[in-house]
Amino acid sequence: MKNPIFDIENWREIGTTLAQNKTRTFMTAFGIFWGTAILAMLIGGSKGLKSFMSRNFEGFATNVAIVFPGRTTKPYAGFNKGMELELNLQDIINIRRAIPEIENSSAVNNLWANALYGQKSSNAMLTGVESGYDKIFVPVMYEGRFINEADNTRSRKVCVVGKKVADEIFGTESGLGKEISLNGIYYKVVGIAGQTSEISMGAELDESVIIPYNSMRANYNLGTKVGMFMMTLKSGYAPGDYENTVRRLIARNHPVAPDDEGAMYFFDVSEQFKMVDNIFLGITLLALVVGAGTLLSGIIGVGNIMWIIVRERTHEIGIRRAIGAKPRDIITQILSESMVLTTIAGVAGICFAIILLAIAEHAFADERGVIAFQLSFMQAVYILVTFLVLGTAAGLIPAIKAMKIKPIEALNDK
Repeated sequence: MKNPIFDIENWREIGTTLAQNKTRTFMTAFGIFWGTAILAMLIGGSKGLKSFMSRNFEGFATNVAIVFPGRTTKPYAGFNKGMELELNLQDIINIRRAIPEIENSSAVNNLWANALYGQKSSNAMLTGVESGYDKIFVPVMYEGRFINEADNTRSRKVCVVGKKVADEIFGTESGLGKEISLNGIYYKVVGIAGQTSEISMGAELDESVIIPYNSMRANYNLGTKVGMFMMTLKSGYAPGDYENTVRRLIARNHPVAPDDEGAMYFFDVSEQFKMVDNIFLGITLLALVVGAGTLLSGIIGVGNIMWIIVRERTHEIGIRRAIGAKPRDIITQILSESMVLTTIAGVAGICFAIILLAIAEHAFADERGVIAFQLSFMQAVYILVTFLVLGTAAGLIPAIKAMKIKPIEALNDK
């Protein structure tokens, strides 16, 4: 007996059977098509959404704590509430001494400046940083280098210009090595930088000019003022565990009540990353639940049509059994119809999903690159195989029922 897989007549019979019930076949095929398409789009879409959200945090260390001043909410040591706290270098020294687990840190000051080169100018955020800043907030270096320890120690008049500012004052020229005026003081450009993260401290790096912290103190009469303090901790240490220590150290150096939380803000960036991770987990679980539902509905549709086919073909099955068809041949025939329907509709659903994901990927693309709304080849194979296995299983029960039909009963069926 021929193998059914290579039997042309068997495949013709499958096609004829499915074609005889066009409406029912179409509705069942559409259920499988839509189920695979939805499942594939959920997997590829959740991956794209995760990529989109993760990109907003690119270039920013995950275990960062940012300390910046607020206003007192309680009277203390003869001072009324509402006093604005001003951090200073002694606060930073105290924090670094008390927390040896700090890996990288930087005092930061900001002020608006007019960046001038020749006849061209640009309003920019002038930011003074220490050498650890680029380990916390990782810049994209288009040209040159970032501020280093020697620049800060020697209070050098050097700067790193943000990409947008550089385009405005240099145009198509390279800005490296040129001198620009920042509020009347000249600095040599040692780098052109930008950022990928959506997080910004005051202004985006593209719209800023970065200079050494000590240079900013000396050249703009800021004394020991610190606008904010950023730090990352060594692996295995959580920033939030050190909030009380930081508050205690700052309260000790200022007329601030130790329990006055409004006087200083401690922003634990790692908590934001945890929140995003939880959102990703929720999206994944939602995709699994909805995907399982669409998968189940498609499989139930396959099972239903197989039951109907068996019922309508009882007489035909009886004739086959009467002329010598074996039970295995009946099972093979029923399962083949189930597999063909599942495979064709499943492949069509996956192809449809891939087209929609490609459109979404193109729509979300920008100057920072393409968002990966993609379905990998293996994911597509897994989806198809899952539908095929479960679709075959759904057709197995009707097939077994057909196998058990006695020829005499089937021939008498009307």
